[in-house]
Amino acid sequence: MNEVQIIGTGSYAPLNIMTNDQLSEIVDTSDEWIISMTGIKERHISKGENTSDLATKAAIEALKDANVKAEDIDLIILASTSPDQFVPATACIVQGNIGAVNAMAFDISAACTGFIFALNIATQFLKTGQRKRALIIGAEVLSKIVDWTDRNTCILFGDGAGAAILEAGSTRGIISINSTSEGQKGSVLTCPTVDVKNTFIKGNENFKATISMDGKEIFKFAVKIIASSIKRILSENNCTLEDIKYVVCHQANFRIIDFVVRRLKADKDKFFVNLDRYGNTSAASIAIALDEMNKTNLLKAGDKIILVGFGGGLTYGASLIEWTINK
Repeated sequence: MNEVQIIGTGSYAPLNIMTNDQLSEIVDTSDEWIISMTGIKERHISKGENTSDLATKAAIEALKDANVKAEDIDLIILASTSPDQFVPATACIVQGNIGAVNAMAFDISAACTGFIFALNIATQFLKTGQRKRALIIGAEVLSKIVDWTDRNTCILFGDGAGAAILEAGSTRGIISINSTSEGQKGSVLTCPTVDVKNTFIKGNENFKATISMDGKEIFKFAVKIIASSIKRILSENNCTLEDIKYVVCHQANFRIIDFVVRRLKADKDKFFVNLDRYGNTSAASIAIALDEMNKTNLLKAGDKIILVGFGGGLTYGASLIEWTINK
């Protein structure tokens, strides 16, 4: 079996930034309230770029960082809850955009845990030798599926994309991954696509394809599952938090991360946070954070980090990684 390592990262977010004050002009909210409840100060919102556009730009940055040509990629997995369309897959659009002519490309849907799931799937392909080099992407234009009249959800989300290049070889970077789904709880966070409407049924005139969520239930689930996922990945690998340089959580809400820190009695400085500048970018959030850490030299070769996500489905997962990139 091959070992798998991350050899490059990239990210992109729309240049248009929406502040909390701008949001307060649309819905009944305020900068102070949003910051106190979520920690979010601003988010990037597309002015026309679709998910494939963001994903393509993040992919190009990752290829540059890894010093790899697009034709050397033989697997592309894109995680998103806001794909361009049903067919073709957004991954295939990205494949065409970057010229990755030798790649198998497909999308996955695991909401905010999407990047962890993509990492897990790609690692299995590379470990078994079916593929040699993978591009994994988390990309979202959530602004197109947000209900901008719902102040409980529209304040949370932003647009962005993050990517990583994985390579099979003798260097062990991806130490361990676990991922899980709890479909019986799926109704607490939903976003429908199109209504059932055909020659036999008229469909629902009030149908809306926008995000809805039970915030309290998601909060309770997130705090519980992040803490248990971190404990599980540490236990499986005979590690403690003292061995970990950084924990990179899905960037959903600062209060969730703060509760986890206190539950684990951990050093808060170990938990990387950038959601104040991006909001919740769903499948893109962990990938954007990872790229930011890489590009600002927060990570050194040999550092151990934990990636941990949770999201609609409900889904969750974590990965223990030894950083192998030397800057």
